[in-house]
Amino acid sequence: MIDHVSIAVADLSRAILFYETLLGALGHTKLRVSEGTAGFGKAYPEFWLNLREGETASQGSHVALRAGSMAAVDAFHKAALENGGRCGGPPGFREHYDPRYYAAFIHDIDGNRIEAVTFVEERGND
Repeated sequence: MIDHVSIAVADLSRAILFYETLLGALGHTKLRVSEGTAGFGKAYPEFWLNLREGETASQGSHVALRAGSMAAVDAFHKAALENGGRCGGPPGFREHYDPRYYAAFIHDIDGNRIEAVTFVEERGND
């Protein structure tokens, strides 16, 4: 149902560097860059960064990205912290959502709340 998501960033170049590593952990690459915007995805741009100079990101924004494994969720979280992001919830199971729900939450360099999530069929297996 959803074709793509876009978030506001204050410094596009800085955000591109941050998200190249972060989204790379989930198998996404930078596919398109033009004035004021950059799109990341696997086959087409699904996740867009849009320059909004002088604005701050909405603290109410939340985007959840599907990861292929627990290891990918862990790599996403680690990449965020190593590149200036802040922890919004370390990798782990969130049984109050679903016993299979394994996720990590971060705040990006503009304050956007981004989550990586996977569903683990058998606990103890990745």
